[in-house]
Amino acid sequence: MPSALPRPEPDESPRPGGFDPDAPVVVEQIDDTTWEVKVPFSYDGRYQRFMVPAGMRTDFASIPRVFAWYLPRYGRYTRAAILHDHLWEEAHADRIDYVDADGLFRRAMRQQGVPFLHRWIMWAAVRWAALFKPKGHIGWWREAWRVVLISLLAIPFLLPAAAIVTLALAVLFVVEAGLFIPLKGTQLAKGKDAVKAVNPPRIRWKL
Repeated sequence: MPSALPRPEPDESPRPGGFDPDAPVVVEQIDDTTWEVKVPFSYDGRYQRFMVPAGMRTDFASIPRVFAWYLPRYGRYTRAAILHDHLWEEAHADRIDYVDADGLFRRAMRQQGVPFLHRWIMWAAVRWAALFKPKGHIGWWREAWRVVLISLLAIPFLLPAAAIVTLALAVLFVVEAGLFIPLKGTQLAKGKDAVKAVNPPRIRWKL
């Protein structure tokens, strides 16, 4: 069954739009960054209903770690982020254009009460990311001026903080690596008598 119903005739009335407020978001963690939708839910666009199916996998909002202080992976926009992951799957299958999927993402965030700047920055980010997807360039230029404008407004505020966070993460990784070496040496020296596992340090640039 297709997840997007065909557009109706122009004389049909638009839908009220949005998510069903009573539909729960039920997910199960698959690994460190991936979750699986266990209960399907729907989103009504202006003329179409989009079904997010059970079994679909999502990472919620794909936020680089250095920007997570401003935009966490999940929040008020969680449903919109899951919907967007589904819409990009639809775009990859040529059932919707990336530009329309991203527009629905922004619209859904507005309906969920996400503040103006937050939702526009997230929209601009996925518009840039679409350029790296097959056929993601289709329709890109019609929104390019808004993407560039939002990016220019956000960069002076986000990049300095992101640079500090990046430096802090790098320093903490070095410190943790320095602690790992003697701990691992102690574990190896104990051999079979070692009880506690020693986990190597990892640095994640994406939450």
